[in-house]
Amino acid sequence: MEWIGLANYAVFMAIFIGIYAILALGLNIQWGLTGLFNAGIAGFFAVGAYTSAILTGPAMEGRLGGFELPVAVGWIGAMLVAGLIAWPIGKITLRFRSDYLAIATIGVAEIIRLVAKSEDWLTNSARGLNNLPRPFGDLDYFYSQLAYLGLVLLCLVVAYLLVEHQFRSPWGRMMRAIRDNETAAASLGKNIAFRRLEAFVFGACLMGLGGALLAHFNRSITPEGIDPMIATFLIWIMLILGGSGNNRGAILGTAVVWIIWSMTEIVTDQLPTEMAIQAKYIRMFLIGLMLQLVLRFRPEGLLPEDPTQRKAKAGKAP
Repeated sequence: MEWIGLANYAVFMAIFIGIYAILALGLNIQWGLTGLFNAGIAGFFAVGAYTSAILTGPAMEGRLGGFELPVAVGWIGAMLVAGLIAWPIGKITLRFRSDYLAIATIGVAEIIRLVAKSEDWLTNSARGLNNLPRPFGDLDYFYSQLAYLGLVLLCLVVAYLLVEHQFRSPWGRMMRAIRDNETAAASLGKNIAFRRLEAFVFGACLMGLGGALLAHFNRSITPEGIDPMIATFLIWIMLILGGSGNNRGAILGTAVVWIIWSMTEIVTDQLPTEMAIQAKYIRMFLIGLMLQLVLRFRPEGLLPEDPTQRKAKAGKAP
């Protein structure tokens, strides 16, 4: 029975790693490739989660939704709506740079969180949306988990291949040129504002997909599930630790951080109640310490960006 429990937990953790890796890939498009400091990941995560829940969830009196569409439609809708919302947000906020952009996107994410918490007709307010369908949910628990893990990994592989193709394409070289020397790229006729907006929307679509995958895995979504600590800053740590600008690094950083986050929780749960509550802060300390060590000895992350790609010239872009 202990081995079954360990296997269940391993699959459970692998699902979370896959979902958060998709979120990290979305952030890598925005920050690693384009240099956009998006600190509002939780907002697009929430948009994707609630969109899919509304499209696929059961009917509830006095609330929008209850369309009971296939889950695949909900996931596609989550990406589309997240991208559509990112468009006007990007048009406004991408005029800012660095810290100012971070402040603006944090504000947007907080607005979305407050809407989710207060608009009963749309999100069922603090009670959230429950009883969401989950693919293969009718199977036995372990096989249901394995099947969902397969779906998450399929989404991750497709997302990775698409993003990696874009990174290595002329479009990716152009975006790196804009990131590294905006003035030089503009002198070659590149539309800086439009290209930044493209990357912002592309990344937001993947964040919306990550939110939808997690909502259907948990079969519910509530405002507490879009805590910025878990849905924004933890993802930033994953990307910085793994290596921004490198998609494999983003996935590796996700796995390392999530394994530490989960393993320390198992250890602290074995302690007495009073000690367990205090010991949970050790998780943040260990992750912060590991991040400091990486920044000290490998400032570009565990898997840095390919130097041959960094040297790409704006003149090679379309």
